[in-house]
Amino acid sequence: MLKTFDLVLIGVMTATAAVTYTIKHRAELKVEEVHRLEAEIKLEKDTIDLLKADWALQSQPNRLERLVKAYNEELKLQPTESTALVHAKELPMLKSEVPVPDVTEGKASAKGATVASAKGATVASAKSATVASAKGAPDTKGAQATAKAQPIPVPAPRGEAEDADQIETGSVEE
Repeated sequence: MLKTFDLVLIGVMTATAAVTYTIKHRAELKVEEVHRLEAEIKLEKDTIDLLKADWALQSQPNRLERLVKAYNEELKLQPTESTALVHAKELPMLKSEVPVPDVTEGKASAKGATVASAKGATVASAKSATVASAKGAPDTKGAQATAKAQPIPVPAPRGEAEDADQIETGSVEE
């Protein structure tokens, strides 16, 4: 019986050694992968630093001025005027925020009677939308007519309510 027990212990020790060796081998592979990834990260950081230095050289004002002078005939560049710059408030709205203009007003500008009938049609469709919504029936034409009747917003004139110290940059940081 002692021999059987010895054989079982030898088998368990062999299995344990095999599992230990497998775990050690996998750990060594992971360490090699970590070293490879660290080398790639260092290479990428060095490349980024090199590109930043290259960008600093390429965008030097005196170099750009020489290029502008050399290619002035071909490019016909002009200096940017200070009045050409806009503030964030003056930028146009997104397409999704722009209200749809009323088509009946644009077509009806030729005659006064047509304008009155067009406005009456808009008011009538708006009233039908109100009546339809009160009854609970969906009326897409009335809803579109009321959406089209909204005025188009115009940006505020420059310099009236704004000081030079209160320029909005659109930055997220505060």
